[in-house]
Formats: sequence, structure tokens, C-alpha cells
Amino acid sequence: MALAVHDTEIRVRYQETDGQRRVHHANFLTYFEIGRTEMLRSRGATYRQFEEAGLFLVVSEASCAYRAPAEYDDLLVVRTFVEKVRGASITHAYEVIRGTEIIARGRTVVVCVDREGRVRRLPEWLLA
Repeated sequence: MALAVHDTEIRVRYQETDGQRRVHHANFLTYFEIGRTEMLRSRGATYRQFEEAGLFLVVSEASCAYRAPAEYDDLLVVRTFVEKVRGASITHAYEVIRGTEIIARGRTVVVCVDREGRVRRLPEWLLA
């Protein structure tokens, strides 16, 4: 059961594709990043607020399972789910959707750290 869900539309740009006009696999991690930051923004917060507070959300784990290719100019939806929130970490799951087809699924774990890289609890304003 997801704690929160957010959809972000992305149009595949030419520079994201490889020689076969398909999205290079590494770009799906970028799509996940966009989904996370837009989910945060939709909740009234920004990553800039973390930085101003001396905190950073760093990716400690990432995975992606590819089911079908995406191509130049496809309109995709990155569906971002908050699966779990712990004291210092958030687990997100993702679906990348073209039309009604799920073309990739992924998961990341982000950990809150300070400027020195020490793990810190997530701020209360984020959890509210």
C-alpha cells in the first residue's frame, strides 16, 4: 500500500535516445529522479529547502526492470509511489507508463544526510 502517489509527464527528448532511437537505459534513473522531485514539489516542498537546511537526500539503492522500450517523442508518465518512510530514509517505487502499458518498474531508497555525509532524521516539515 502506497503512502503517496504522484504522476509526472515526460516527453522523450532526442538526446535521451541511443543509436536505435530508443531511450538509453540509464535515463530511466533520471526519470525516477524527476518523479521524486516533482512529487516533493507537489507537496509544497522543494529540494532547495533541504539544501538550505544543510540536508541532502542521497540515493543508497536503485533498481529498474525494463519491460518494453521507449522511443523518441513518446509521452510517458512516471508514477512515483512512497512505499516506506523510516527515520532517515524513504523508499520509492516507480512505474513508467506509455499509454496504458507499463514499460518499466523501479525502486530507490534515499537517505537523509548532512553536509558532512552523516545520516540524519528526515525533517518534521517533510513528514507532515
